[in-house]
Amino acid sequence: MATKSEYTIDAAGKSLGRIASQAAKTLMGKTEAGYTPNIASQVQVTVINAAKLINTDKKKLGKKYTSYSGYPGGLKTEALGKLQIRKSHAEPLRRAIERMLPRNTLRVGRMKNLRIVV
Repeated sequence: MATKSEYTIDAAGKSLGRIASQAAKTLMGKTEAGYTPNIASQVQVTVINAAKLINTDKKKLGKKYTSYSGYPGGLKTEALGKLQIRKSHAEPLRRAIERMLPRNTLRVGRMKNLRIVV
């Protein structure tokens, strides 16, 4: 088994989507020479300065996160700005990275290898 690689991504002054796509690609192991899609890579990704991400006011008000409970009237929406206040600045980044990863059984293990430092 290969040794565990560690990557650090500095998010200061960059947009949410660019950092998320870079982190997702690294978590999948696509930056390693021996990439195999069906084997979980041993890559630890740390994102630092998550609070210094660039988010425009338009995105803070316009970007909506929705969840549905399954019951009538159970659709809830929340703007990016309110999510950052309620949870933390790391939560939108974590959600973006999680949704960029493939929806398979390796996703949970890959997300455990992600660390976000505000």
